[in-house]
Amino acid sequence: MSRMPVAERRQQLIEAAIRVACRDGIDAATVRAVAAEAGVSLGVVHYCFVDKDELLRAVAVAITEQNVPDIGDITDATDLRSLLESAVSSYWAGIVANRGAQLLSYELTTTSLRHSQLGLVAMDQYEGAWSALEVFLQHIEQGAGIRWNVPRRHLARTIIAVVDGFTLAWLVDGDEEAGKLGMLGFARFLETQAAPDTDREDIDGEPDLIVLHLVEHATLPA
Repeated sequence: MSRMPVAERRQQLIEAAIRVACRDGIDAATVRAVAAEAGVSLGVVHYCFVDKDELLRAVAVAITEQNVPDIGDITDATDLRSLLESAVSSYWAGIVANRGAQLLSYELTTTSLRHSQLGLVAMDQYEGAWSALEVFLQHIEQGAGIRWNVPRRHLARTIIAVVDGFTLAWLVDGDEEAGKLGMLGFARFLETQAAPDTDREDIDGEPDLIVLHLVEHATLPA
């Protein structure tokens, strides 16, 4: 077994744990199973992580980071409606392309609620998602020349709750198209939560509807 920096070894073990948990379920992601998946000894795992709980906390962080895809491919949208519809379509495509990771994300949430050692994992997952969405919503405001009718934090929580609902339903019934249609309907609801920002006008006196440069690096959590 080749030597590598601890940070790299930790990442290797996290990726191995994700593969095991996605394939066989979170209960199967034991220290021994993760060691076997990574091709290392038990001692290596215990050197990098105190116990399984610490490893699972690291897995939760990694899954949350993976669930924040880049939406740079929707930057050709030039108005609020097309931007929102493109955003939710891209968002949904990322969800259905990673069924195992989505299921694992919910397993981590419920497991953390049942085990005091992992109690902060669920809160960290949702705080990360809410914060990422607040940033995205701010980019929309700036790029589309609008203001949201409700605080961005409230809207972010609503979005995550709705996405959770559609995602869980899809995990149960596998109806990808129904989920996509629901998400597009929700995009139209989001449009009703915006109003023109009359305090921001471009040099020609028209609201700035060009969102290209401001949403280019915005992200959405999955």
